[in-house]
Amino acid sequence: MSIPRLRQYQGPAVLSYGFRPFFLLSSAYAGAMILIWLPVYEGHLALTTAFSPRDWHVHEMLFGYVSAVIGGFLLTAVPNWTGRLPLQGNSLAALVSTWIAGRIAIFLSASIGWAATAVIDVAFLTLLATAAAREIVAGRKWSNLPVVAIVSLLSFANLAFHIEAHLNGLADYSTRFAIALVIMLVTLIGGRIIPSFTRNWLARQPAGQMPTPFGGFDSITVAAGGIALLAWVAMPLGALTAALLLPAGAFHLIRLGRWAGYRTLSDRLVLILHLAYAFIPVGFILTGLAAIDLVPVGAGIHAWTGGAIGGMTLAVMTRATLGHTGRALQASAGTQVIYAAIVIAALARICASLEPAHMIPLLTVAGAAWAIAFIGFVALYGPALCSPRKA
Repeated sequence: MSIPRLRQYQGPAVLSYGFRPFFLLSSAYAGAMILIWLPVYEGHLALTTAFSPRDWHVHEMLFGYVSAVIGGFLLTAVPNWTGRLPLQGNSLAALVSTWIAGRIAIFLSASIGWAATAVIDVAFLTLLATAAAREIVAGRKWSNLPVVAIVSLLSFANLAFHIEAHLNGLADYSTRFAIALVIMLVTLIGGRIIPSFTRNWLARQPAGQMPTPFGGFDSITVAAGGIALLAWVAMPLGALTAALLLPAGAFHLIRLGRWAGYRTLSDRLVLILHLAYAFIPVGFILTGLAAIDLVPVGAGIHAWTGGAIGGMTLAVMTRATLGHTGRALQASAGTQVIYAAIVIAALARICASLEPAHMIPLLTVAGAAWAIAFIGFVALYGPALCSPRKA
């Protein structure tokens, strides 16, 4: 995505473009939250939130971390889609403050009550979807409205999460709904950027297989995945759900193979996109097997969340930060370390579900690797996010 024209801006560099504050804050938050979650899970630390410990962890990963990354991506992508000016300065600071207020409200929810917490927390995604829709409609880029629709549904899922957790104690349906929405967003956005970035890089390499352009098979794959996810949200167990999830996993695996990822081994910025997307079919297959009680439920869920979502967000943040701050599109040694860390975190977390006897040490490895990935991102990319763009 190229940087479009900007307003005359004299304020802090970190508020000059949407990706800057949201990529920085979301990564710091993701790293910190997992370091808090591990002692909470092991019973060494108690939280004051109104959520159960599990729901707090799920909510803050999906609606805290992931929502902020989506915000950074959308606020950067929409100006490129529409050619309109981006959100900057005080307006951007107000949106960032809304996200921060949501995080504070969650921590204080036991004191301020679930309803007030929900209002404060849901405001961010609602405002983000509204702002993105306004720009897309004004720019008449109707083909991008499905992305905004998913963000709007994610805002609804957040509200549903608060209500379900209050009424039932655990937010099971809304958790699955939110995961399904983010996975659909990854399949849509990934289906655009992965073959595009791969094609751009391979065009400078010796002749060979090139990524297959979007076509009928991709439409079938996205539709099959969406139907399978809807079935999983409504009915996570059962032969029918498995019969939808398993073929969807196979379709996504074939889709990934059509993008010629095996030719990108020497460009880690492109390779990590393929590796992250690979966790989508893995998640479909493991979740399909879990639906018929062949593997634990957590294996597929964490393939999607830790692998596909964690890996794709990290891949997009690193690449976008390099490109939009005027730096070379090259994965430094440090960047390759955080890429390796996110893959290790995902694999260790999947194995922790598959091997309950070794769950605690595997969770420790997964948590430590996750923290290295995202705190490492802050250390490596924070200076660029807070500095003016290089000429």
